[in-house]
Amino acid sequence: MKQPPTNVLRTRCSLFAAFLLLAPSLFSQTAPSPTPESSTITVSSTLVLVPAMVKTKSGEIVFALTADDFRITDDGIEQKLTLEQDTDRLPLALVVLVETGASGTRYLPDYAHLGPTMEALVGEVPHQIAVVAFDSKPTLIQPFTPDITAATDAIGNLNAGDHQAAILDSVAFSVDLLRRQPPTFRRAILLLSETVDAGSQTTLDDALRAISDTNTAIYSLGFPSTKAEIRHELSKLSSTEPGPAGGCMSREPGADPDANGSRAVQALDCLSLLAPPLRLARIAEIAAKNALRRNIPETVAHLTGGEYFTFKDPKTLERGLFTISNDIPNRYVLSFHAQAPHPGLHALNLQLRDRPFLSLETRGSYWVDPAPSTPNPLPDTRVGGVSHLQ
Repeated sequence: MKQPPTNVLRTRCSLFAAFLLLAPSLFSQTAPSPTPESSTITVSSTLVLVPAMVKTKSGEIVFALTADDFRITDDGIEQKLTLEQDTDRLPLALVVLVETGASGTRYLPDYAHLGPTMEALVGEVPHQIAVVAFDSKPTLIQPFTPDITAATDAIGNLNAGDHQAAILDSVAFSVDLLRRQPPTFRRAILLLSETVDAGSQTTLDDALRAISDTNTAIYSLGFPSTKAEIRHELSKLSSTEPGPAGGCMSREPGADPDANGSRAVQALDCLSLLAPPLRLARIAEIAAKNALRRNIPETVAHLTGGEYFTFKDPKTLERGLFTISNDIPNRYVLSFHAQAPHPGLHALNLQLRDRPFLSLETRGSYWVDPAPSTPNPLPDTRVGGVSHLQ
């Protein structure tokens, strides 16, 4: 039999070594050993919520679809879907997140008369609205209130900020505010900002986790960053350095920057080159990070199943808000139970069956935290986009 080339053998050996390095931690999470005190076997699953907006090519909302009309894969593996009922009647917690720094100062007058539009956006369900302004840092201007007038007055009286626009910091701040709302509430962020971040301390990893691990739909209205701002910020985020000469398991400092020095994470990244489900998750993570570098408001909308519109004046702003107000209560909310999902980002692919003439907007990923080291004695509650069930 013809022997494979030496470099192929070396690659296979490296990947096998990576798997051996990672295997103990993987197995310890999915199959814990029984203890003398208890012989109970615990099986964990994750409830994943997947919002979806279905429209005709002309933009009309499509109703009356069932779970059987959809097909979803999680890291390439098909899942059984359930359609959640009456989600449009659930209370709504909304954070209006407004850029007041950098280029955002030019658009503050456009927000002076949003009262009627905000009423349509919220609808007739019980609601709580908060207003957050941001420049180099986010500031809570109006805590959660059921009073729409108080919220719109806060938006219409925002002051100009400094010369920065920390979008990622502010999105993470707003997500944290929404986590404190009752789990029965639908959660949404209305983001009004430019496209490129300027000044955030939040890393792309942390931002991706904050965006992907909650059931928060982000609806974005973006205005363009200036060309100078784009060049400056991309110069800090982009890298054209080649990969390490020793391969993905190299001990060189730049071998795997996402591993942050962890050989287990580095092994997972190496293994993802061989295992299709992990490879899909890794591709989704890389794609999301690259998209965040180019256009943050558009990317966060797509990652969460929300919508993105551009605006340049009060008329186009109102048009985008009107479309969002019509779409928020009319999304399908699908769900599935992922059995023993791996920690980290998962790639979702939701499709319509036999309906090529319809368009579909939905979230493209979700995040799973590592399993806790000790069992949680509290009963399960649905918190965020995923819920751990014991």
